[in-house]
Amino acid sequence: MIARRPQTSAQVVEVTTLGEGERRAMYALYERYYESSSWPLFAADLAGKDRVVLLRDDGGALQGFSTLAIYQRCFDGAPVRVLFSGDTIVDESQWGQQALAFAWLRLAGTLQAEQPELPLYWLLISKGHRTYRYLPTFSRAFHPSPAADTDSDLGPLKNFLARDRFGEAYDSTAGVVRFAESRGQLRPRYAEVSEAHARLPEVAFFLERNPGYVRGDELVCLCELAADSLQPIARRAFLAGARTAQA
Repeated sequence: MIARRPQTSAQVVEVTTLGEGERRAMYALYERYYESSSWPLFAADLAGKDRVVLLRDDGGALQGFSTLAIYQRCFDGAPVRVLFSGDTIVDESQWGQQALAFAWLRLAGTLQAEQPELPLYWLLISKGHRTYRYLPTFSRAFHPSPAADTDSDLGPLKNFLARDRFGEAYDSTAGVVRFAESRGQLRPRYAEVSEAHARLPEVAFFLERNPGYVRGDELVCLCELAADSLQPIARRAFLAGARTAQA
């Protein structure tokens, strides 16, 4: 008999509402997949975020999370809103589930509908190909992309936002954040890339652009969060969030 994978559900909460037990459970999950980190470093990073998407199974156990910061900047004389993705981890028993992604997309739709006059951008840092692959799954145009002709307008804004957030740790030539000491890197088992995955264009591109991912280097990525720029499956969840905000 094949064991049934527990059903999952995702919820967006304010970081300030998290209890100590929830924060520790998040770190315990993070530590299973990442090394060269610590509880104080994780806790400080979490304190700099606004919201978190929590993925739980039907027994209430934490199975994944994604931390988010939401803020506004001015670029070339015009305001923009930013949805910055920090740590995102899903337990491997739940790889393939869609609850966390859909909750994240609904939140993005809600945020865009709250201030439709301002463009909303997703700033993502990726130290693993699994995270980078969210971009082609969600978006039709992102930077950097294997299809360079789809993302040329995003490069200058990406560099501005990355320098704003990471300062001198951001290498604009490579498009990568490199800290003097790793602030978290995939454990060797999860850093390995299978031959099947390495043949995927987006994975090959990620490995070419961020060969230092095994040391914790982060590839900085950007896409606009707007219905017309999203893939159909992502657009549906995004618009559902927008309708919630407008109701």
